Amino acid sequence: MNKKPNILIVMVDQLNGTLFPDGPADFLHAPNLRALSERSVRFKNNYTASPLCAPGRASFMAGQLPSRTRVYDNAAEYASDIPTYAHHLRRAGYYTCLSGKMHFVGPDQLHGFEDRLTTDIYPADFGWTPDYRKPGERIDWWYHNLGSVTEAGVAEISNQMEYDDEVAFNAQQKLYQLAREIDSETDSEAGEGKRPWCVTVSFTHPHDPYVTRRKFWDLYEDCEHLDPTVGAISYDDQDAHSQRIYKANDYEAFDISPEDVRRSRRAYFANISYLDEKVGELMDVLDRCRMRDDTIVVFCSDHGDMLGERGLWFKMNFFEGSSRVPLMISIPDGMTGLIEAPVSNLDIVPTLADLAGVDLSEVLPWTDGETLMPLTRGEERKNPVYMEYAAEGSYSPLVSIREGRYKFNHCELDPPQLFDLEADPNELINLADKVENKDLVESFMAKVRLRWDMKLFDAQVRESQARRWVVYEALRNGGYFPWDFQPLQKASERYMRNHMDLNVLEDKARFPRGE
Repeated sequence: MNKKPNILIVMVDQLNGTLFPDGPADFLHAPNLRALSERSVRFKNNYTASPLCAPGRASFMAGQLPSRTRVYDNAAEYASDIPTYAHHLRRAGYYTCLSGKMHFVGPDQLHGFEDRLTTDIYPADFGWTPDYRKPGERIDWWYHNLGSVTEAGVAEISNQMEYDDEVAFNAQQKLYQLAREIDSETDSEAGEGKRPWCVTVSFTHPHDPYVTRRKFWDLYEDCEHLDPTVGAISYDDQDAHSQRIYKANDYEAFDISPEDVRRSRRAYFANISYLDEKVGELMDVLDRCRMRDDTIVVFCSDHGDMLGERGLWFKMNFFEGSSRVPLMISIPDGMTGLIEAPVSNLDIVPTLADLAGVDLSEVLPWTDGETLMPLTRGEERKNPVYMEYAAEGSYSPLVSIREGRYKFNHCELDPPQLFDLEADPNELINLADKVENKDLVESFMAKVRLRWDMKLFDAQVRESQARRWVVYEALRNGGYFPWDFQPLQKASERYMRNHMDLNVLEDKARFPRGE
């Protein structure tokens, strides 16, 4: 492997980590992800920093919790002064590129990437800002509802498929370009020398709506996993936050049948197979262009999906289906195997820095993740896994600690939750209700108080929301200038033009050259 390895990050959206206990579950038709898992370190108990798109992704890129990034929800600006892995790697000499989704909000739509090949699938402005001043209010035009469940099924094209087809195509073209540039630098005409690269390919599937192509749908006709493990729990028996999610997602307006549930889960599983095909195409380009042995491959997701477990859908809570996400890291000539210790997407930044020889010491005091490489050597993790949620469906911030076999959830508005995930993987028994666990609950509360000032956290979220509502309403009056990323193509620099030498062009555009 080169002194500084190339890095390919494949990120997907809303992929439930319980379906990846050690690579993809056996019932999933995912041969390419299974092959990747066999070449990877697999992290069984990996968690998002926040179970929602924009805050989860901002934290993934920075190694910082939302309380640091201030990306609390899907409409919170990602400040340009927060270093991301793209900044760290680019500073160290890497070429950095993004194809696909990252849900950046604000005028900075690059955050360290030199190139961005597609626009985003979701808006970049403040229009999706929740409002803690109006608890229980639904903002109907953008809040989730269960229409994704009742309308699940088959289509040959959709908004999401159109997007991910474009993401995959552009990513493959970029990998071909990088292979040709590397190849051209092996001859005497080489210019400044080869730069290692980090390409991030970020898909929107298997995020709802639960719509898939027929060829993938047909793979799951006889699937035995179309019914949830834990059936619907009545509203009155749900915990306080799940009740808020019920209202936010307008559950009362939908009559969900068992067949709706099965069709939604079937389409979701099918879209994992759709993604598997895309991953296979990317791996194939690496293989054919002789880059696989020089490239670290990271496969991850921003958050999960409840998939009807407990009667819940989508994300926005700390239950395993929503907060636990797959993580596989394939290092050429590196370790493979399963790591069961709890880890976090926050750890990806320091791990990439470790693998690429990048010094994070300047920002380490404000980095919440830690490198995963000691775990691969049999060492123990230093800190618990922390999570936060302060977006739609919440009335005040929620926080969670995953440590050892336990998960502890806290909100200033609610009774605490404590689950033993080894004895109770479905999180049906709240141990915090039992007198004999008083000391354990108090020890976790001490860790909460040490890590968070909950009153300050709440105040900061409210201030951010109030400011953004003013700015959004102002900017939608009069002339409108969108922040959405507009990918530009210089047509005069593509294919053959009259300022180019045809002989030189054809030779440089070929890979391999002269064979």
